[in-house]
Amino acid sequence: MDKLLVGDDHEHLKYQSIIESLLFAWAEPLSLYKIAKIIDLKPQTVEKIMNEMILIYKQEQRGIQIIETNKHYQYCTLKDNYTYVEQLCATSKSKGLSNSALEVLAIIAYKQPITKLDIEQIRGVNSEGPLQSLIERELVEIKGKLEKIGRPQIYGTTDVFLKSFGFKSLGDLPEVEAFNGFKEVSND
Repeated sequence: MDKLLVGDDHEHLKYQSIIESLLFAWAEPLSLYKIAKIIDLKPQTVEKIMNEMILIYKQEQRGIQIIETNKHYQYCTLKDNYTYVEQLCATSKSKGLSNSALEVLAIIAYKQPITKLDIEQIRGVNSEGPLQSLIERELVEIKGKLEKIGRPQIYGTTDVFLKSFGFKSLGDLPEVEAFNGFKEVSND
């Protein structure tokens, strides 16, 4: 039973309130379709409400924002406030990604789907450790197997990668040409 929500501010605010509660209670991104099913509205209506809520959070300059990635929604800290949240959480440097892992992640992000052998040929070194670290952090996943001798696994990035780096889709990645002026540095 879907109401258009036009002219009924009370109903509209009620659905916004319910959606806020769902996003707050659920640590993982919630799909548009799951929200629609739970609150018994059409996905198109929920999407309109979500877009309104995203705009409201931006206009009111709140400390949290609603992030949409591939029709999944989640609360996230406002980028301007990351440093304060990091202080609260006392994030240790050991929790960050190594330079090797960042290099492997960049290769996968731009060349996916890609095999481990292809990654290692680009880097010129064994990439098992960094690749496993990225899989454990759910930034990268096995997307399938290549249809050739040995059927090697192919890797690609995940929605966790997109969310972690503030992208809505792979199309938001900076163009490779943007990095041409950077000098190659390796600390690993």
